[in-house]
Amino acid sequence: MSDFITEADGLETQEFILNLGPQHPSTHGVYRARLIMDGETVISAENKVGYLHRGIEKLAEGITYAQFTPYTTRFDYVAGALQPWAWCLALEKLGNIVVPERAEYLRVIVGELQRIASHLVMLGSIVLDFSAITPWTYVFNAREDISDLLEAVSGSRLLVNYFVNGGVNADLPEGWIPKVEKALDSMLKRLDDFDRMVSGNEIFVGRTKGIAVVSAEEAIEYGITGASLRASGLTFDLRKDSPYSIYDRLDFEVQSMPAGDSFDRYYVRLLEIRESAKMVRQALKQLPAGDIRAKVAKVWRPAPGEAYAAIEAARGIMGYQVVSDGTVKPYRVHMRSPSFCNIGIIPAKAPGLTLQDFIAFIASLDFVLGDIDR
Repeated sequence: MSDFITEADGLETQEFILNLGPQHPSTHGVYRARLIMDGETVISAENKVGYLHRGIEKLAEGITYAQFTPYTTRFDYVAGALQPWAWCLALEKLGNIVVPERAEYLRVIVGELQRIASHLVMLGSIVLDFSAITPWTYVFNAREDISDLLEAVSGSRLLVNYFVNGGVNADLPEGWIPKVEKALDSMLKRLDDFDRMVSGNEIFVGRTKGIAVVSAEEAIEYGITGASLRASGLTFDLRKDSPYSIYDRLDFEVQSMPAGDSFDRYYVRLLEIRESAKMVRQALKQLPAGDIRAKVAKVWRPAPGEAYAAIEAARGIMGYQVVSDGTVKPYRVHMRSPSFCNIGIIPAKAPGLTLQDFIAFIASLDFVLGDIDR
């Protein structure tokens, strides 16, 4: 940029463009922020996305409903087990399929374990962006135990393809439930240590408190959902406000924080991990016997029509609109991805932040690029 600005002291300064990303560790994926800077201060920011776009919604039109299910885990690959849930709910609504009770409980157990693992990644990543390595090891060691459990039940540690149309892929392996209890005990102990180590740390608090404050009104206006919404003082959660599966049988609190700053967006996820652990334990105690999957034809042709279903995913509301024309392939598929909606607030809140504060801000939004680009 060629325009010079004369400061009050007579010195001339020059704004410049800084491309943060797409190959930069602090952007958490192939995201690029085009920043106009005045020294260390952000003047304006522009989201640049699309580097990971694969056209998966269009791809869905060329394969069967069952074949598309594993693709859904590729969107939010940090919380892969949760992604097929909304897709399967839409299909079950489209075909009037009743999911067996045991399968509903297994979905909640695996889904909440995946939410825990996802939030642990966020907690470790935001402190790692501040060059704090030790706390990162605490939460990632805890996440490894959760990944072991997901691998045992589904065969995969990352892209967990466990949910299917009408239920789940497999029942619990022998000895799995005691391992869950042990993993949760260990994880909560590590989380307490992490909380004491980070949440009151003077440097961490100084770099997150009061940074990029998003009010409840702004969060609603920009379509923010999930923990980032609840950090702005709202207690909206589909699991409580529009219950699906068996969430209405579980006793849990929707966690929220009042300030809407980067610290609150961090801390509300820490609180949610504890609530998810409570839900897993309740679901394990209530787990009934029975079938794990409804009878669904291998070559499935739902009647012409359309359906929409949404879940409270790890980053907010994940929804699918599915249109059927009566054939074995969907006529049209569209998804509502939380990360794509949540980053819309970045250009509005970036001006005035220092570069370091901007890093803290985008880390606190906890977005995933596969969820944005699709």
